[in-house]
Amino acid sequence: MENGEYIFYADESGDHSLVSIDEAYPVFVLSVCGFKILEYTQKTVPSFQKFKFRYFGHDMAVLHEREIRKQIGDFTFLTNIEVRENFLRDLTKIVDAARFDIFSCIIDKRKFRADFFPDNPYRIALSICLMAVHRHLKNIGKHEQTYYFVFEKRGEKEDKELELEFRRIVAGENQIRVRLDSFKLRFADKKSNSTGMQLADLTARPLGLSYLHPQQSNRAMSIIQSKLCKVRIPVNTERGIYAPSGIKAKSPG
Repeated sequence: MENGEYIFYADESGDHSLVSIDEAYPVFVLSVCGFKILEYTQKTVPSFQKFKFRYFGHDMAVLHEREIRKQIGDFTFLTNIEVRENFLRDLTKIVDAARFDIFSCIIDKRKFRADFFPDNPYRIALSICLMAVHRHLKNIGKHEQTYYFVFEKRGEKEDKELELEFRRIVAGENQIRVRLDSFKLRFADKKSNSTGMQLADLTARPLGLSYLHPQQSNRAMSIIQSKLCKVRIPVNTERGIYAPSGIKAKSPG
C-alpha cells in the first residue's frame, strides 16, 4: 500500500482522569491536525521557521501553548506587553495562513463520569477523531493509502496504552466497525521540534476553552473555526462527548 499525500499530528489538552477533575478545566480535548504533505513541507514549515528566526534568532524554540500563555522558558520576553501583542498577532497570521484540517473531540468529564461504567475518555476521543479522518479521506477518495498519525511521547506506560488503544480501534473496535489498516502510529520525542506537533498543541486548549466559555473572547478560536473539518460521525452529547468539527450528534435514546 503506497503512502498517502497527507500526514496527521495529534495533541491533547487536559488529562483523561475521571477520578480527579479540575473544576477550572474539566475537559479532555484531542486535536488531530491533517496536512497535505506537499503544502506542509513547502509552505507551512518554512513559514514557521522564518517566524522563529524573527523572534528568537534561531529555530530551536518549541511553540508550546502553555509556555506562551504563562510566559516561561523561551517565552519570558513576552512579559513585555507590546512585544507580546506583536508576537501573538504574527503567530495568529501564520496559523491562519497554514492550510490544514482539524479533527477534534471534547470530553466533558463532569457528564462523562456519570455513566455507570464510563469508558476511557482518551479511547473515546481517539476513536472519534480517527473515524472523522477516515470519513474525510473516504469522501475525497483518498482512504486506500497509508497514513501516519504522530503523537508526542509521554512515557513508556502511557505510550504503550495509547498504542494498544490505537491498534484496537484500527482493527475494527470503533463506532462504525470498520478496519483502518492503512492508519499507522508514530511517536515523536518532545524535543523533535515538529511544526505539525506544535500546531496540534496550539489548537487543543482553545477548543476546550471555546466549549467551556463560548461567549468569551478567544483569538485563536476564530482562526481554528475555519479549519474544523465537518464530517458526520455519531457522538453522544448527553454523555458529555462533543465534536466541534461538525460531527452530527446522535439522537437521544
